[in-house]
Amino acid sequence: MKRLLLLLLLIPTISLAQNSDLGNWMIYNGSKKIASRFNWHNEVQYRNYNAIGDLEQLLLRTGLGYNLTNKNNNILVGYAFVRSENYTGNGSEKTAFNEHRTFLQFSNHQLAGPVVLNHRYRFEQRFFSNDFKLRFRYFFSVQVPLNKDKMTDKTFYLSAYDELFIQIEKNAFDRNRLYGGLGYKLNSLARFELGYMTQQFSTISRDQMNLMLFLNF
Repeated sequence: MKRLLLLLLLIPTISLAQNSDLGNWMIYNGSKKIASRFNWHNEVQYRNYNAIGDLEQLLLRTGLGYNLTNKNNNILVGYAFVRSENYTGNGSEKTAFNEHRTFLQFSNHQLAGPVVLNHRYRFEQRFFSNDFKLRFRYFFSVQVPLNKDKMTDKTFYLSAYDELFIQIEKNAFDRNRLYGGLGYKLNSLARFELGYMTQQFSTISRDQMNLMLFLNF
């Protein structure tokens, strides 16, 4: 069942021309409880410049989490491998490079009536072949159930988030991601989202369709 759901994630839901400025991100997020307070986080992101087949970035992230007083407050220590393929100038040539990251994050889950609120604070250490950078990220998301009084099984919901990236250097602003979409919570183990994200850099912006799968197993 898990393999089938992950395979479905890799089926593109939009069809765009090769030269489109609208990209597509396919994202899998998983969490596995391994003890009363510990969990294993696992994540795959396959980012394309178009619908599929023109790789922008492949991200593999994992980590060990620990719930503080309850599962609503979690500390996670992790590692990520990132493979990026960026276009050079306005041409068709690409440059590829690898990045290794370690990170420490704290996440907080809250309920405001039927609305679900999530805060995430992440501090990243980024290692390149000839460089090293530090970055702070703040993520805030909202989920609003549509057909139920609360987020439970078989619930359609609206989802929105904003994530701000701050570099620990002279030019502090790195990027900001703003997202809105529609989700479906199948049960306590799985939910799906399809949405639209705009990513603002210091001088340019870029848009993506996001197809996401979340698993608790």
